[in-house]
Amino acid sequence: MPNPTAAMLVIGDEILSGRTRDSNMHHLAGELTRVGIDLREVRVVPDDRAAIIAAVQALAERWDHLFTSGGIGPTHDDITAEAVAAAFGLPIGVRADARAVLQAHYDAQGLELNEARLRMARIPEGATLIENPISAAPGFTLRNVHVMAGVPTIFEAMVASVLATLVGGAPLLSQTITVQRGEGDVAPILSEVAEAFPDLSVGSYPFLRGGVHGVNVVVRGTDKAQVDAAMTRLSGMLEA
Repeated sequence: MPNPTAAMLVIGDEILSGRTRDSNMHHLAGELTRVGIDLREVRVVPDDRAAIIAAVQALAERWDHLFTSGGIGPTHDDITAEAVAAAFGLPIGVRADARAVLQAHYDAQGLELNEARLRMARIPEGATLIENPISAAPGFTLRNVHVMAGVPTIFEAMVASVLATLVGGAPLLSQTITVQRGEGDVAPILSEVAEAFPDLSVGSYPFLRGGVHGVNVVVRGTDKAQVDAAMTRLSGMLEA
């Protein structure tokens, strides 16, 4: 049985401008690998309603899960929730349970739940809230789309909440061998091993250290016996 698949949609002008370095993709990829969900595609779009809608529709249709980050805060350019609702043709409005979460949070801080903050309680019809233990403002799951904040600490907490509710598959295993030779020298060996183990991924990642060329060869797969066998064969061929 193949693993479930996933895509990620990163939303924000600040990512595309280079002002902010995205770390959420790295975190999500690692967590999905751990639970056996294969991350197959990542897109980055600006804070543009039409771009978000088009990406959500395309990715949600193609993959089992879509994880989004960014654009669910209190400011005018936080338009992700509205765009996701529009992608499915659903209405959106302030929901009582989301409002209650925010009200309790701001009351505890002695702050007003003003109009801007109340924007974060706008949830598409039929969505399920995603808990936010950091700043209270919830994310939400709508069908197979999981909408989360862009702030890394909050995103990571929301990912943990969502993954606890999903069924994964076989975790992806990987083993690495470092070769002090150029990539061109080992390419025929890697091709032979990849052909012998079609269910595995054999990747090569060249480096240059102290003027010496080398390659990190990584074998990945969900079957430990196959990964072990491929690494044994690869090591023997490289030594020979």
